[in-house]
Amino acid sequence: MELSFTAAHDRFRNDVREFFDTALTEELRAARRFMTSVYCDYETGMKWQRILLDKGWLVPSWPVEYGGTDWTLTQRYIFNCERARANPPPVSPMGLAMLGPALLGCGTQEQRDYYLPRMLRGDDFWCQGYSEPQAGSDLAGLQTAAVADGDDYIVNGTKIWTTHAHYANRMFCLVRTGRFERPQMGVTFLLLDMKAPGVSTQPIRFFSGDYEQSQVFFDNVRVPRAQVVGEENKGWSVTKYLLEFERGGGSAAPSLIEAIEKVRALRGTDSSLPTEVALTSRLDAIEAEVQALEMTELRCLSEMETRGSPGAASSMLKIKGTELSQQITEIAVEAAAYYGVPYQPAAIDSRGRSGFVGPEDALTITPFYFNNRAASIYGGSNEIQRNIIAKAVLGL
Repeated sequence: MELSFTAAHDRFRNDVREFFDTALTEELRAARRFMTSVYCDYETGMKWQRILLDKGWLVPSWPVEYGGTDWTLTQRYIFNCERARANPPPVSPMGLAMLGPALLGCGTQEQRDYYLPRMLRGDDFWCQGYSEPQAGSDLAGLQTAAVADGDDYIVNGTKIWTTHAHYANRMFCLVRTGRFERPQMGVTFLLLDMKAPGVSTQPIRFFSGDYEQSQVFFDNVRVPRAQVVGEENKGWSVTKYLLEFERGGGSAAPSLIEAIEKVRALRGTDSSLPTEVALTSRLDAIEAEVQALEMTELRCLSEMETRGSPGAASSMLKIKGTELSQQITEIAVEAAAYYGVPYQPAAIDSRGRSGFVGPEDALTITPFYFNNRAASIYGGSNEIQRNIIAKAVLGL
């Protein structure tokens, strides 16, 4: 693929940069600075989503008829790089980056026509019902059951680590509709209403003080059988397709490079902070790996243009992206030194207005470090990803 930029590419980059510089208010920038995980709060995420929607840049990879931009691969790469540089608050990926592509690839025309516009507008805010208390990365072990009853299913069971479930009005989830020798069989991909009778949520409090995730309970919840994506008992294929977009196919490298630069900048905020050569050397080594990851992402994006999905390469990107991210946060904690020790959830929640100890940039380092321990688990643990690569690529 061609990696050199033309004058038209440079003009496009300037347009994107100007948009981010103008559209990002100080309120949005502050919300991003005080994030303690990869997700921002619901209100901030929706504000930024509406701004992107009005600009027409909310879902660049979708088909034009559903709101996409018809950008080339190079334009999408430039956009991702400039987005990483501007560091806006993220938009929730559950609907737009996961379910949306799944409906485009596996849903019915009726499902696409109904749900995709509502997803863009924010009328429907989605959460993902995959993990269960006894079936996390091993999704095939899920036990939440959906029993057919006329035109409905009756759903009973529980899901856990469900991000923003207490805000969501919709969930895409996996349920067991049959028992077969292979546990992957008998799984159905189902869309359900979070406001339906029998659905309840129990928020989970994080170290940072946030209630980002919840456990969700289903007690005889009725869901129309028309809400199945794909075929009954064959939801595993839809799940694998969706997980390719959750695990990889995007551009993690530009954001990782920005994270490295923030660690370097942190060490210059206070002359008493550690300045060991070893920290600099480690950051340099990680940056070299991030650059290698970036080239791999570009190859995968090129593959997506021809095949429509990243395939097994998404597992490789997921492994390297999350492990490098965790290494960067480890070095950040060391660089923050004693400023990373104070527990200051009130200052984080008030976005620094309540007063705090140490530099502002150090406030979220330790909470984010702990939150980021889950990066190598969610979306399928990195051990599972290695099994996928061994089977799909190496034929083991």
